[in-house]
Amino acid sequence: MRMTPTYLLTDPDEVRRLIRENPWVTMVSNTATGLVASHYPVVLEDDLDGISIVSHVGRPDEKLHELGQHELLLIVQGPHGYISPGWYANSDFVPTWNHVTAHLYGTPELLSDEENFEVLDDLVDHFEQRMPHPVSLDIDEHSARRIAKGTVGIRLRVTRFDARLKLSQNKSPEVFDRIVQALQGDGPYHSPALAAEMLRVRDAAASVPSEDDDADS
Repeated sequence: MRMTPTYLLTDPDEVRRLIRENPWVTMVSNTATGLVASHYPVVLEDDLDGISIVSHVGRPDEKLHELGQHELLLIVQGPHGYISPGWYANSDFVPTWNHVTAHLYGTPELLSDEENFEVLDDLVDHFEQRMPHPVSLDIDEHSARRIAKGTVGIRLRVTRFDARLKLSQNKSPEVFDRIVQALQGDGPYHSPALAAEMLRVRDAAASVPSEDDDADS
C-alpha cells in the first residue's frame, strides 16, 4: 500500500479490532505456479501474544497455496467507500476513496485433524453466538467430523503487518463533518459504517494528549 505517514496504522490492538469486526479475509500466496487467492473467515486468538488467527481452507486449497512452505499474505478489509469532492464545498475537485485495510504476513502452521475440528467448532460457536437460537456442531458431532475431513485448519502467527486508516484525516473539521453527514445520509454513496469508523478514529485521536498538553501539565 502507498506509504502515507498520515494514514499509517501501527497499533496492534487496532489491527486486532479490525480482524474481529471484519473476519472475512483474502488469502494470497505466491506459489511455484503463480499467484493464488482464496477467501475464508478467520477468528482471532485473544489468549496469545502478538496477533494470531486461526481458520481453515477447503481441500485442495492447502496444496494450491502450498501452505506452510512460504509466507502468506492475508488481507483484512474494513469499511470503505467513495468520497465525492461535491461534499467538500470548496475548490478541491479531486475525489478519493476512504478505507481501513490491513495486510498481515506470516507462514501458516497446518493443524492436526483434532485441532482443526476444535477450530471449526469454535468458529461456528463464535458466529452463532449472535443468533437467537445458536446452532452448534455438537448437534451431530459424528457428521460434523466427517464433513471436517474436507478441510485443513491453519494458524497464522503474524510476523509483520502493513495497515492504513485513510479516513479524511487531512481535511479541515468542517469538511470532515460534511463528509460524515453525507455518508450517514441516503445518497448514492452513503455508508453509515464508514461514517462511524471516521468518527471513532477522530474521537480516539482527540482523546490523546498532545505534546503541548504534556508541557503545560
